[in-house]
Amino acid sequence: MTNKISIKFLGAASTVTGSKHLLQTPEQNILIDCGLFQGIKSLRLRNWEPLPVNVSEIKTIIITHAHLDHCGYLPLLVKSGFKGNILMTRPTRDLVEIILRDSARIQEEDAERANRYGYSKHKPALPLYTDNDVEKTLGLFKAYNDKKWITLSGDIRFRFTKNGHILGSCFVEMECYNKKIVFSGDIGRNKSELLQAPEKIDSADFLIMESTYGNRLHSNGDVSEELSSVINSTIHKKGNLLIPSFAVGRAQELMHMILQLKLKLHIPDIPIYMDSPMGADATEILTRYPEWHKLSEPECRALSHQITIIRDWHETEKVIKKKGSKIVIAASGMLTGGRVLEYIKHYIINKKNTVLLAGYQAEGTRGRALKEGVHELKIHGKYYPVHANICEISSLSAHADQQEMLDWLRQFKQKPGKIFLVHGEPMALEAFRVKINDTLGIDTIIPLQNEEHTLFKL
Repeated sequence: MTNKISIKFLGAASTVTGSKHLLQTPEQNILIDCGLFQGIKSLRLRNWEPLPVNVSEIKTIIITHAHLDHCGYLPLLVKSGFKGNILMTRPTRDLVEIILRDSARIQEEDAERANRYGYSKHKPALPLYTDNDVEKTLGLFKAYNDKKWITLSGDIRFRFTKNGHILGSCFVEMECYNKKIVFSGDIGRNKSELLQAPEKIDSADFLIMESTYGNRLHSNGDVSEELSSVINSTIHKKGNLLIPSFAVGRAQELMHMILQLKLKLHIPDIPIYMDSPMGADATEILTRYPEWHKLSEPECRALSHQITIIRDWHETEKVIKKKGSKIVIAASGMLTGGRVLEYIKHYIINKKNTVLLAGYQAEGTRGRALKEGVHELKIHGKYYPVHANICEISSLSAHADQQEMLDWLRQFKQKPGKIFLVHGEPMALEAFRVKINDTLGIDTIIPLQNEEHTLFKL
């Protein structure tokens, strides 16, 4: 039996996606997050590779929140032989189910489309996993409230602490052999229309911390004013506004903000659509957990009653053909798949229309390509010229920026002895590492993919 406690970084190491952090201890091995790689092809191909560990030796998985890059690999791990418990908060449990089912459906549809039209080199093209694989995974879920200490073994316990990123998202505070290890998950904003600010944590010996915006500051401008300006400018041109959005979290906040602008008469009374079956389910889940967000019951009801929510594909076609200016929120947020691609095909070729990027755009995604000024997009084997206006409101992001993350670190009464930076692109990671060292004097490491670090020995 080993006498050391170590961590192996199986994902989100020197990249933003694929979060998987394996804590190895004498009593059990614990995986914190289990996400899919997204973005450039070299990253996506990692999803097809077996993990460089014995899956049967992992006893417990803890999920910080319900985004695909933190939970989307779960069915593959179960297919590979994982039989332990998968632990998360109650809202996260409900959201992960709809995200995994949607992920399986999209993969099955993409494989079927690729086989039908022959644009995949694989014969036949296959999905990573199916809805049947998801069904087997759901049986391993166990859901808990936040702030409750959960015992995993004689010397290991943990609790969830709200971190303000999306509904149900949390830090993981783990006490392990009298040392404290904290996993940040994705850290939310200090000011959000939907969620409370990330909660304070008093101490940590080791901190595994995200760094998505480690080299950036969000705009200090009034986000509502910025949003209303984009909407009104598009309407003035008699165009349509398309907002690619994560269906969970970001979509609901956008819906609420747009309704508030309409209520205050800051924008005209034009049709608003939210086109995502998963987003529709996530909006309904919001009403089940009032203690997890700021919205009142009437404000929650308004999201479903004052915005047209599209579930059926045939309704998508009708919305696209409908004349007159409209606002469409559709998944996915980085244009990697989903209903938003059908809108993009039609809207991006018209200079009257606007595409508003309202969240992080990972390297290799169509969203990043638009942000960087690409002149055409490839969708389902065809190229579409970009004539629409492309704009971004970075302050709509659900990720804390560099200053907000530093402020969160400063509130530790006992500073972490060592920080491991994950979930960031190389430039963001390095900039944040230098900033932490210079301003807080904390030893900060950027781990590499599949690299193992010994935390301490018994």
